[in-house]
Formats: sequence, C-alpha cells, structure tokens
Amino acid sequence: MYAPQAAYFSTGLDADPELAAAIRGEEKRQCDGIELIASENLVSGLVLAAQGSVLTNKTVEGAPFRRYYGGAAFADAIETLAIERAKRLFGCACANVQPHSGSNANAGVFLGLLKLGDVVLAMDTAAGGHISHGHPATLTGRDYRIVRYGVSRDTERVDMAEVRRLALDHRPKMIVAGGSAYPRALDFSAFRAVADEVGALLIVDMAHFAGLVATGLHPDPSLRGARGGLALWNDPALSDRVNGGIFPGVQGSVMLHAVAGKAACLGEALRPDFALYCAAVVENARVLADALVEEGLRLVSGGTDTSLMLADLTPLGTTGDVVAKALERAGLAVNKNLIPFDPRPPEAPSGLRLSSNAGTARGLGVEEFREIGRMIARIAHAPQDEGVIADAAKAVAEMTARFPIYISERPTYAREF
Repeated sequence: MYAPQAAYFSTGLDADPELAAAIRGEEKRQCDGIELIASENLVSGLVLAAQGSVLTNKTVEGAPFRRYYGGAAFADAIETLAIERAKRLFGCACANVQPHSGSNANAGVFLGLLKLGDVVLAMDTAAGGHISHGHPATLTGRDYRIVRYGVSRDTERVDMAEVRRLALDHRPKMIVAGGSAYPRALDFSAFRAVADEVGALLIVDMAHFAGLVATGLHPDPSLRGARGGLALWNDPALSDRVNGGIFPGVQGSVMLHAVAGKAACLGEALRPDFALYCAAVVENARVLADALVEEGLRLVSGGTDTSLMLADLTPLGTTGDVVAKALERAGLAVNKNLIPFDPRPPEAPSGLRLSSNAGTARGLGVEEFREIGRMIARIAHAPQDEGVIADAAKAVAEMTARFPIYISERPTYAREF
C-alpha cells in the first residue's frame, strides 16, 4: 500500500536544490536588474499567490457551470469572477479568459470565425506585427491566406491608404489591427471603416497596450498581471464560435491557477491607482524616448504613443544582439528587434525594443527613466567598453536598491561588480 512521505504536502523549494537555485537566481535577477522588455511586467504579491495556489491541482474543461468534470463549484466562481471583471474593465459584453496566451487567443478567434484558406489582412512582422497574426512558421500562417500591410518608409507609421487598397484588392474575411513592436497609436476608426467597406471582421490585438485601453489612455479598439490571453467581443452572436475556437479548438483543460491570476490582476486594474500607473507608464516612456534621442539614438517613427519604442542602431554601426548583451551585463534587460525594412536577420537585427512597463511598476519615475535612457545610449555607443558597462551596472544597483521589489519574500543578496 502506498503512503505519501510525511513531507510531501509541506516541503517547499528547498527539497529540490537545483530547481531552487535557478528560481532564486531569477528572483535575484529581477530584484537587482531593471526590466525594459515590452512583453514583461512585475506582478503583485496577490497575483503570485493566486497563481501558486492549490488551483494548479484542478482540471476543468468547458464553460463555467457547464463543465465536463465534477468538483468545479469554486472553479466556476473563479472563472466567472475573471470574466465579469474583464467585461467591466473593458466595457464589453462578452469575454473568454481561458486562453493560455495571447497567441492562443488569436489562434482560437481565427479558428472560430474563419474557414481554412480564408484571406486575413494583418500587419507584417517586419513592420511590428506579431507572429501569431499569420507568420509562415505558425499555424495561422499555414491555415489561412495572409496578406500583409506594413508602414510607410517616410513616416514608419501604418499607411491606411495602403491598408484600404490591399483590402479592396484581396477582400479579406478578417483584418487584424495591432502588433508587438509598433510604437504608435493605431487609428481604429479608420480600420473599422475599411473592414466595413469590404465586409470583413475586425480583430484588435492589444496585448501590449490593454492597460492603456482599459484606462482610456489609448483609443478604444499590458495589463500588469498574470501571463495568459483574453478574448473580448460585443456581439453575442459570435460567442459560440469564439468560445468553440478556443475550447476545444486550440486548447483543452483550463489552467485554473492562471485564470485566478487573471482575476486578481483584473481586479487590481479596476482600482483607481491602476489609472495612475498607466498614466505614469506613458509619461515615463516619453521621457525615456526623449533621453535616447537627446543622446543621439534614432527612434523608429520618431518616438512613441504607448509604453514601447524601437531604437535603430544602424547609425551607430552596431546591432541589437550586441547591444542587448552589453546592456544585460549592466543589469538592463531589453530585447533585440527587427525594425521596418531591416536588411539584417532576426538573430542580429538593427534594433532594440524598450518599454517602461516594469520599471514603472516598481516605482521608477521620470528622473530614473531619463538616467536609464542615458545609460542605454552610452552602452549603445560603446558596447565593448568595460568601463562604461561597469559604471552603468553600479548605477542600476543603486537605483534598484532605492526601489526594491518582493521584499518580504526575498533573501538578502550582495551584488557583485
């Protein structure tokens, strides 16, 4: 007869030293460094507690109150709470909180609303679009006929005249607005007009500016919370198709612990202080952008309307992979990124993508982001200069010490230079 070990339900990370070392190393990196990656943020202790709960044990499939598994009363309550909070936050009639990621949400919506081989008009990844919008390496790229719009060479902004021309020429069933590396506000009313003209559905991927939409700081079509996706819509007639596209279309069981994390972060976003946070995100992004320009870096499209920006390193004679590695050594986490019309490969692109999301979440303000911009620029101009990197690392350590995170849970570390 099997009997669980006495410590099975009570041991923590220390029972697995190798795993513990890696997780604590990542915690140290986050605490002692500054995150500037647009797809990252710092969640609250509440979100961490919700995601690290006993909900990871529970399997449910289907919609709340229509499950295929028993023992789902509390699962139904949690998912319903997340749905109602999402609807209230974004002012929409319908929501699905089950997607494991934004990519899953996109794939599910595509599957539910389109037929295989239908034409989709979406932003080219080279112009800032996301790979889940029909990149050839993805299922959406294989299952649908993707027509891509880009940006103007002169302005590096979406050219709505081109979008309309492509829509009239190809008659897409769906038009996708939004991307992962486009720093400007999109004209959603213009996209709506084009979609209506050709009888297409319009989907907005707002993964990188959802919080700004929720707080009115971006035209209606990243939340500071749990990883995962949401699908939001207003027409109840689409509900069966959207929900069916997600389950059983592209995924099975609900990751209930992640849904609880979403419920937690959506609840936080309904509080007044979240609007203050989002306003600070936008202000800090503009300060960071201005600092980079003042220090001689060129920004794609000349700046930003959101929380993210793209820096073009071509005039400096270096590449995004080189500068990103140098910045990481200084405690500044960024990602290399293609820029519009980039002649270089994705592995060694011409740009860097930067964001103010996580830094703002830990309390950094305009003075800190101005200094961060200067540090980035100094390293970008001299990515091989050990002295410049060491000076920046010291400044980062001093800055993060003034704005600590996860204090109650964190062991004491000494930073090495």
